Amino acid sequence: MLKGKVAVVTGSTSGIGLGIARALAAEGADIMLNGFGDPAEIEAIRTGIAAEFGVRTAYNGADLSKPAETTGLIEAATAELGRVDILVNNAGIQFVAPVEAFPDDKWELVVAINLSACFYATKAVIPQMRARNWGRIVNIASAHGLTASINKAAYVAAKHGLVGLTKVVALETAETGITCNAICPGWVLTPLVQKQIDALAERKGIDADQARRELLSERQPSKQFVTPAQLGALAVFMCSEAGAELRGAAVNMDGGWCAQ
Repeated sequence: MLKGKVAVVTGSTSGIGLGIARALAAEGADIMLNGFGDPAEIEAIRTGIAAEFGVRTAYNGADLSKPAETTGLIEAATAELGRVDILVNNAGIQFVAPVEAFPDDKWELVVAINLSACFYATKAVIPQMRARNWGRIVNIASAHGLTASINKAAYVAAKHGLVGLTKVVALETAETGITCNAICPGWVLTPLVQKQIDALAERKGIDADQARRELLSERQPSKQFVTPAQLGALAVFMCSEAGAELRGAAVNMDGGWCAQ
């Protein structure tokens, strides 16, 4: 379905981003990976995707808290793989604290990575998408882009902002072959969420399984984690011809979280 297309997936060395990168590669897209981690493990991921799906792969370790490196990621992908047809803004971080105790530097960092980086990457990629009159921008927001939780001011603000940015970009490209949509996952068992589970277990003096159940029970009626593979399949649909008139949507895949 996507043979000949090139996709940049930020934060794709693990978790949701890796699941999406693999799903796009399975449809024939060449992949530019991005993220932090052990260099040997990242290289194994890169070569593994290339071998399994027969696509070209590259890796760029851009720090998305820095606008110049975010723009540089798009430039590097274009130079190494020839073009960028699909941009998946996935990279994200979390920090939890009440508003009055929220450290200023953590606010700036969460907003920079979860929102500003998406703006800078989108700004950098749209000109070449317009030149070819085809492109897909998929923003990984969150159920927290549609609702809120206590102690997550920066994350909720950034994800709400990302949903708004998605709508603006969709409107500005509405008469072109470029689409921009957001996916809003509920709880997905990623390293980021595992840290929250571990913190809950330590805080309450319970084991990890009980902490996992408590976390899901708070918000996710299905009491099941969304999987990276499920999110990857949704991203593939958004990138397909069937998704050509899906524009400015914020699609929640959240086990019923936002239905409450």
